[in-house]
Parts: sequence; C-alpha cells; structure tokens
Amino acid sequence: MNRIAEVTRNTKETKLFVRFNLDGTGKADISTGVGFFDHMLEGFARHGLFDLEVKAEGDLQVDDHHTIEDTGIVLGTAIREAVGDKKGLCRYGHRILPMDEVLALCALDLGGRPYFSYEAPFVPGKMGDMSVEMVREFFYAVSYSGAMNLHVKILTPGNNHHMAEALFKAFAKALDMATACDPRIQDVLSTKGTL
Repeated sequence: MNRIAEVTRNTKETKLFVRFNLDGTGKADISTGVGFFDHMLEGFARHGLFDLEVKAEGDLQVDDHHTIEDTGIVLGTAIREAVGDKKGLCRYGHRILPMDEVLALCALDLGGRPYFSYEAPFVPGKMGDMSVEMVREFFYAVSYSGAMNLHVKILTPGNNHHMAEALFKAFAKALDMATACDPRIQDVLSTKGTL
C-alpha cells in the first residue's frame, strides 16, 4: 500500500508544498525560513520514521505565525490523505517521552473527529526565530486539518527548547504507533464500521 501524500496550498500570505510518506526511513528536506521550526520538523520526521519534504515561503517580514500555522494545516491534510481509508490501522497512538529534565505526553486518535487539548507552561518569548506560542498553533492546525483527536501535555516542565522538542518527538512516536497496521483488524477499528 502506498501511503504517500502531496499537498500544495497557496494564499496571499504563504506558499506551501508538503510531501509526506508514512512508511519512510526518517528522511527530511525542510525549508520554512524559520530555523527552529525546521529543526522541530526534522526531529518529527526522524523519530517517527516518516519521510517529509516541506517547502514554505511565508510573510516572515510580518512574523512567523502564518508560515507555521499554514504548515500545520498542510501537514495535517497530508497525514489525513496518507492514512487513506484507515482499514487495518491501529488508530490510537501515545507516547510519554523524556528530553533531559522535561517529560512530555502525546496521545492521539485518528478517528476522524478533530479535538485538541494542550497543556504546556512555556515561558513567553522566542526559541531561536520561532515564537513560543506557535507550538500550540502548529499542533492545533495539524489536529483539525488532520481530523484527529490530539492531546499534548508537558508533565514535567523545563526550558522552552526541551519542551518543544519533546512535544514534537512525542507526537512523532504517537503518530507512528497510530498509523501502524495490524493484520487482525480486517476493516476499520470502530464498532460503527466506519471512521
């Protein structure tokens, strides 16, 4: 089964292309113009063992908001398209992940009903060239465009860099678990028979 999606989105604020392969090896080719965000997406690809290409041009002369939010929209769309009809999919994924002094949790359901819960006590400011509040905006955009129930939470806080990195990596590992196929699941994992 080919679980690859390519999504393009062009607006007056951003131009975006994402190619996402669920069954990759962790290769990343990322260029958003926001260095810290590129680093987070590279970690997401590597630790989820996804192949990910992201090309973004945004109105960074304004700030990083539109570029990061729209990348989340396009990546969420690509995830939704790559999983296809969800037959045989495990559907649920979770990970508690340590990053030095930080402990992060991510749990998700690819059941088709978007919901987002976020608890992360970041100190206001920037991580490199990325605004701290954009961590939340990114995951919110992914959850709704990806039609997933997504919970991300910092269990033990620490410095901003470690908290952001732990959340991106925990999301990667949870998504990898949720998109795994189980031969015992003949159709979709739902008592309704559809997702």
